[in-house]
Amino acid sequence: MSRKGKVLVAMSGGIDSTVAALLLHKEGYEVVGITMKTWDYAASGGSKKETGCCNLDSFNDARQAAVEHGFAHYILDIRDEFGDFVIDNFVEEYLAGRTPNPCVLCNTHIKWRALLKRADALNCDFIATGHYAKVRQHENGRFVISKAVDETKDQSYVLWGLQQDLLSRTLLPLGGFRKTAIRQLAHDFGYPALAKKSESYEICFVPDNDYRGFLKRNVSGLEERVAGGNFIDQQGRILGKHKGYPFYTIGQRKGLDIALGKPVFVTQIDPDTNTVTLGDEEDLSKKEMRVSKLNFIKYESLKHGQEATTKIRYKDAGSLSQLYPENESVRVTFFENAKGIAPGQSAVFYEGEDVIGGGIIQRESFYAK
Repeated sequence: MSRKGKVLVAMSGGIDSTVAALLLHKEGYEVVGITMKTWDYAASGGSKKETGCCNLDSFNDARQAAVEHGFAHYILDIRDEFGDFVIDNFVEEYLAGRTPNPCVLCNTHIKWRALLKRADALNCDFIATGHYAKVRQHENGRFVISKAVDETKDQSYVLWGLQQDLLSRTLLPLGGFRKTAIRQLAHDFGYPALAKKSESYEICFVPDNDYRGFLKRNVSGLEERVAGGNFIDQQGRILGKHKGYPFYTIGQRKGLDIALGKPVFVTQIDPDTNTVTLGDEEDLSKKEMRVSKLNFIKYESLKHGQEATTKIRYKDAGSLSQLYPENESVRVTFFENAKGIAPGQSAVFYEGEDVIGGGIIQRESFYAK
């Protein structure tokens, strides 16, 4: 038994998770690799082959690295757990006129819980992944997620939902490295091909990146149910017909198939009336929003009016804001209007580099200019 402990590492077969496992092995941890199959893409009727983390080549790459470095490796089939929760939620959110973030949901409710469950079964002290973020114990005793050194790869945004029991046993070995250093480490460990392996930024169960096609294939009669709704302007005047509200997202400009003599953007989606509101770019800017389904990380709760930098999407730079807890939600007031607030997406609150917590942006946002 290693003096550093035993760690179960999620290995997708890609460069980041492989290097994470090999770094921990080199540091003296007793490593056990595990590759999780979350989705059988052929079942969705898509036009592409499986890509990313759920294909046989990835499983073999992960296993090969484990064998060559002398540690155990397992394949874990969690398709039932994944499908019942993540995919059902993905569909339900679009049908509710929201824009979901399935990666956040998967990390929070599926992958980490599945890892911890198997870690306990294998007598592992820790779990680890190849995410670019840091985790440490704060002076107040709570475990905190912080941004990675490489902010261009930072994934702290998608980890806001992790609870304290998960964070207390999580190792994130890549948080202190830049991507260029990870590629060099892959070379140094003897995997030059892995260093050149392309990365997938698609949703794992929508490898063709066509969520509309996924909805059409997986919701019986959807096109007929939602066709013929109205595009309306900010004053409620009808501008034309659309193809169905689930096929549009807040901020969308291209693919609207309507000519109004100027660029217009989707500013609001109402599933109850099957209407999609169009407006100018300035109509996407809002002063406030409501966030619920909260998880707090750095502190147990928020102070009334607490200042934070709030990110409303993964690549958002963040906006200075004040947070006002109200019952089981938080009202977020921006110092300067935030652009493109999309119900269903995650709002993540930062204090410097640290994640205070986060939640889901609600459709019942204030939307005051």
